[in-house]
Amino acid sequence: MDNALWHEWWPWVAAAVGLGILEMLVPGYIFLGFAVGAAMIGFVLAFGGTGLSVPVLLVLFALASLVAYLVMRKVFGLRTGQVKIWDRDINE
Repeated sequence: MDNALWHEWWPWVAAAVGLGILEMLVPGYIFLGFAVGAAMIGFVLAFGGTGLSVPVLLVLFALASLVAYLVMRKVFGLRTGQVKIWDRDINE
């Protein structure tokens, strides 16, 4: 297996764009965290992080994705004490 592609910036950015498009098709802020993580790794590799090994890149990707997901959950999630109340049935 050739690891040269893992150390390029453009596959990470392409994966970020693909995951962003997938998020538009399946909303719920599931894939957007992964898209942000991939974009951050692409940014790191584009601006000087070429000496990182593949396991380090994958750990950084996982951590960046987790942080992005937790931030989006905090920003876009239900507020504390807020409960969604249904006042009408879909079958009415």
